[in-house]
Amino acid sequence: MEENKLYHPVRKTITLADGREIMIETGKLAKQADGAVVLKQGDTMLLATVVAAKDAKEGTDFMPLQVEYKEKYAACGRYPGGFMKREGKANDSEILVARLIDRALRPLFPADYHAEVYVTVTLISADKDIQPDALAGLAASAALAVSDIPFGGPISEVRVARINGEYMINPTFSQMKDVDLDIMVGGTIDNILMVEGEMKEVSEEVMLNAIKFAHEEIKKHCAVQIELSKELGKDVKRTYCHETNDEELRQTIINELYDKAYAIATSGTMKHEREDKFNELEAEFASRYTEEELVEKAPLIHKYFHDDVQKKAMRNMILDEGKRLDGRRTDEIRPIACEVDYLPAAHGSALFTRGETQALATVTLGTKLDEKVKDEVLVQGSEQFVLHYNFPPFSTGEAKASRGLSRREIGHGHLAWRALKPMIPLGEENPYAVRVVSDILESNGSSSMATVCAGTLALMDAGVKMKKPVSGIAMGLITDSQSGKWAVLSDILGDEDHLGDMDFKVTGTRDGITATQMDIKVDGLSYEVLAKALEQARVGRLHILDKLTECISEPRADYKPFVPRIVQITIPQDSIGAVIGPGGKVIQDIQKTTNTTITITEVDDKGIVDIFGVDKESLDGALARIKAIVAVPEVGEVYHGKITSIVSFGAFVEILPGKEALLHISEIDYKRFETMEETGLKEGDMIDVKLIGVDPKTNKFKLSHRALLPKPEGWVEREPRKPREQREPRENGNRNHKPHSDKKHNE
Repeated sequence: MEENKLYHPVRKTITLADGREIMIETGKLAKQADGAVVLKQGDTMLLATVVAAKDAKEGTDFMPLQVEYKEKYAACGRYPGGFMKREGKANDSEILVARLIDRALRPLFPADYHAEVYVTVTLISADKDIQPDALAGLAASAALAVSDIPFGGPISEVRVARINGEYMINPTFSQMKDVDLDIMVGGTIDNILMVEGEMKEVSEEVMLNAIKFAHEEIKKHCAVQIELSKELGKDVKRTYCHETNDEELRQTIINELYDKAYAIATSGTMKHEREDKFNELEAEFASRYTEEELVEKAPLIHKYFHDDVQKKAMRNMILDEGKRLDGRRTDEIRPIACEVDYLPAAHGSALFTRGETQALATVTLGTKLDEKVKDEVLVQGSEQFVLHYNFPPFSTGEAKASRGLSRREIGHGHLAWRALKPMIPLGEENPYAVRVVSDILESNGSSSMATVCAGTLALMDAGVKMKKPVSGIAMGLITDSQSGKWAVLSDILGDEDHLGDMDFKVTGTRDGITATQMDIKVDGLSYEVLAKALEQARVGRLHILDKLTECISEPRADYKPFVPRIVQITIPQDSIGAVIGPGGKVIQDIQKTTNTTITITEVDDKGIVDIFGVDKESLDGALARIKAIVAVPEVGEVYHGKITSIVSFGAFVEILPGKEALLHISEIDYKRFETMEETGLKEGDMIDVKLIGVDPKTNKFKLSHRALLPKPEGWVEREPRKPREQREPRENGNRNHKPHSDKKHNE
């Protein structure tokens, strides 16, 4: 009864095509937030909350949205790693999920809404086979739907995977093993907003059909949220006033400055020269006002000049004349310059320049010990291939310090990593850990795609046996809803991204797409436009691939001389322990004495041994010792072994590391010895022995030193005695048997 007074939960259910259910509940947890829901599928539960400031901060002229995604270790009964034993700052995976949510939500807040909004999604219970990132966007949107915060949603996000040619919504972890397409799609009931994912060289048609398939599911999710919002009376949002406009000033700026701005836009000048001219034009107009007047008017002048003059001039020149800011055609790629081996001491390096965007990529090859360790709530393991992307302020001419890694750098690096990953040989095909680092030195349009191209060149320069080269291109879109005109732009500039309606990045080989990222900022984007953008991207991608392969057509035949070498061998599973030794004693000794690094990975029913050394002598030394340990002694072979112990009936000889066999006293010499003292052998002596047999019952080896000596004159070798079970029975029984005199026994 008490619970009923505290809680008034409202629940809605979404049923997926295969019968799985997603439950959305509100009114039970976090009731003081502006909006809060618990989303549940199976044993997975996400708590999503949203809170907005009551008013905007003075001077704020943008949407201050902050999205956080956090996974609790307790959600699946795990302890956090590290000394503190508590969750710390967000890891890369959490940041990437937060970015997926942010990119779908941000375009739907009203343009004049400037209050701070905080969206927090937390994984509070985790089914180990359910992927929570596919549910996070839906949870965040549902929290906004049950709040009074102004929002143009609802939205939902779903994962689409293609398994054996069939599309599937929100597959489990275990179902992801054989997919050739894995994308996240976000959208409203009417439009697609965001796409991101990776593929194994699929066609443009396959990707487009996957987006359509996702949208049909998204529509169902949005309908349930709309129903929930109306039921709670949250379909009417709070009122606000975060902007004060001056229509007379707006019209004055448009009338006086539009033609001048159009002339600058069509002049085909470079980025900084063009920016300077736009800034001079704005400053010249603002100079007519006094300092006191500018306190109020300066923000408005900047806003109207940017939105109603600069932006419209750029868009109109493209739609009306097919002309772009730098003078290119809509489908034209900027000039490209490629150079490999730019850094002589790096394992692999390349410089890729496209227009005013430049990326310097390096490749470093390491051992299994260098692989990235993943210890997330639901994902543990290691990554053999990593890619890091750095975007310093000087790349855009900004005078500011670099302050740590940004979420943007993590996101752009992840996209480039996805693009290259399908083409990097891993596992037994490539014993090296591979690290690519892309440093952006100049940026004016898609540095992430420059990273893909520079990364491809650097990998081939390093001698990594890439399956195929990969290139990437960023596409843009300009639309006019009134006239119905639209134009797809290849290889967009930074301004075309900022002022346009779409940023669509596509990477791939000559045979298909490997990764994509798309953000759409306009309502009602048709699939006809998407298809046109994909085809234009394919043509542009192939053009860039031609430029890459002109520079270096295939991976170098060998690694550079100073690259540490790895020898990889396979050993039986039951030999792994012998190579490692008790407490790691054997493998540590091999590494120390040969100056190598050795790793052993158990795969299926065998051990993969990687030996990493700086020179051939070190590798050969370590390899010889390991081969000796795992070698199987062969009958008839001669071994130079060490006597490990003396017993009354012979000596035990170590013929291979860890493998001992008995040298019987009768096999030491043709001369007969009564005691081992007569032989003169002692522990520690080295002796040549021949392996003459293996006991079929005990599987023990039999050695002979005598077999290596010359036979004495007149020596006649006795035939070996047959085993008891093979002997012929005697007619009169045992000749040595004497009958008992016991009468009872005789009877």
